[in-house]
Amino acid sequence: MKLFDGGRAPNPRRVRVFLAEKGITVPLVSVDMGALEHKGQTVSSRNPLQRLPVLELDDGTVITESVAICRYFEELRPEPALFGRGALGKAQVEMWQRRMEFNFLSCVAQAFRHIHPAMKEWEIPQIPEWGEANKPKAVAFLKLLDGELANREFAAGDSYSIADITGLIAIDFMKPARIRVPEECTNVLRWHQAISSRPSAAA
Repeated sequence: MKLFDGGRAPNPRRVRVFLAEKGITVPLVSVDMGALEHKGQTVSSRNPLQRLPVLELDDGTVITESVAICRYFEELRPEPALFGRGALGKAQVEMWQRRMEFNFLSCVAQAFRHIHPAMKEWEIPQIPEWGEANKPKAVAFLKLLDGELANREFAAGDSYSIADITGLIAIDFMKPARIRVPEECTNVLRWHQAISSRPSAAA
């Protein structure tokens, strides 16, 4: 088994944080995304979308998409449960994971990809107006999340989950995307500080 990893990129980091929480070690194959190695044959032959991370099992089976990879390891090692427990708990984690991904991380990513000069050769066409349009969407979601976090410790309830990991990655990605967490979002700031202090956040 080996994990083709993209370093500081959000989705590869998301899987590394998940694995760290699980206490699972997987051999990493470093791929230099800055040098566009993810567009080379090594990755392309395993994932025609040319995206990372990519998990290759011992029998050659390939799994792509960060949450799918995390789900695979959740099934192999159910504890600690990072996708929720029971019908309701799992549904709540799924709900907040999707909200974090589609309403937050995706908006931050669009801002970064369409505004940052380093992405000019990646995002073709790069449309700065679209990048700017996504900034207020990310901030609006944080304000919604701030209200939710007034009543609980973690994104999907009382336990840390994949939804918190996605949220951590998204907030940390805001800096290169040139978006700031509003100062009035005190619950978000408290939550981010707490999940950032977990050892897994350094993965």
